[in-house]
Amino acid sequence: MSAPMPMEILIPASNEAALIDACLDALAASDAVPGPLRVTVIANGCHDDTAGVARRRLKALEGRGWTLRVIERAQGSKIAALNAGEADLPGDAIRVYLDADVTVSPPLLVQIHAALGRPAPLYASGRPRITGRGHVARAYARLWARLPFMAQGVPGCGLFAVNPAGRARWGAFPDLISDDGFVRLCFAPEERIALAASYDWPVAEGFGSLLRVRRRQDAGMAEIARLHPEMLAREGKPALGATGAARLALRDPWGFAVYGAVALGVRLGPAPDDWSRGR
Repeated sequence: MSAPMPMEILIPASNEAALIDACLDALAASDAVPGPLRVTVIANGCHDDTAGVARRRLKALEGRGWTLRVIERAQGSKIAALNAGEADLPGDAIRVYLDADVTVSPPLLVQIHAALGRPAPLYASGRPRITGRGHVARAYARLWARLPFMAQGVPGCGLFAVNPAGRARWGAFPDLISDDGFVRLCFAPEERIALAASYDWPVAEGFGSLLRVRRRQDAGMAEIARLHPEMLAREGKPALGATGAARLALRDPWGFAVYGAVALGVRLGPAPDDWSRGR
């Protein structure tokens, strides 16, 4: 009988001292995963104590029999951080890519391991619970969660995972805005697995922040369409349509108004020329 696949969790983190503790605490509270597990936090371009906060979670993870390493980089680049974190990873490991503001539910890692412990190239993610603290953010999150792409697809926003054969689909992470969109489109819809377990993923707070982040998201997908047009054949995104939009508007007028205002603002404004935080 073959040994269980190891699992590698990579967390790029830029100035996330206020959030990385909750992210790592949630991982430490996860159900037991078969096989070895290592968490790598790549602190990139930080001006706070992200690395120190992460290191203080070492005992909690070691108590699970898992390991933690923290890599510090002066450059504030998520893509460079991902590539640095992967530089010496074993080729036989399941890889989980996790944003530092995400908190996983206890069963998610086990479900990822079970789903991806197969030889065929596969991609998996849990069920995102989109959260927001302010009235505008909550309305936007509520409507976004009801869109067909989010409710029926496997968006992988904030968290996605691949098995070894899936990771062989690309080399180093390319210098693109949307790393999650790029990886998702390396897989056909039938190769993406939607898991039942959830994770919390916060949206930006306030209309202006939502606008900046949405502009970046749209620019990221437009960049992929421009540089890798062949990947769009694997999108498989369910259409909303006029009837679906009308139903959403009737069900949640305030959420629909906020979401629509953000979408309109993106169309009327310029594309971003720098990185915008996801919250």
